[in-house]
Amino acid sequence: MAKSVQDLPKEIQQYIDVREWDMRTLEGNKRFLELKGKCLPTIALEGDLMYESLIPGQEELAAEITRRWELKN
Repeated sequence: MAKSVQDLPKEIQQYIDVREWDMRTLEGNKRFLELKGKCLPTIALEGDLMYESLIPGQEELAAEITRRWELKN
């Protein structure tokens, strides 16, 4: 899942701040519970769980990031 985000085009990456939590750590588990995650892998955008247990296509992920950025700006 992290690879999917890392492989996004540069023009999309400028809109995001990527944070990855390791579920083998207390911090990672705490964050997962805060987000109310149920399964892995998971992608959250702006604190909203968007993709759980599936890896979205590049086009779908880029479109959602762009949509959210345009709504904020």
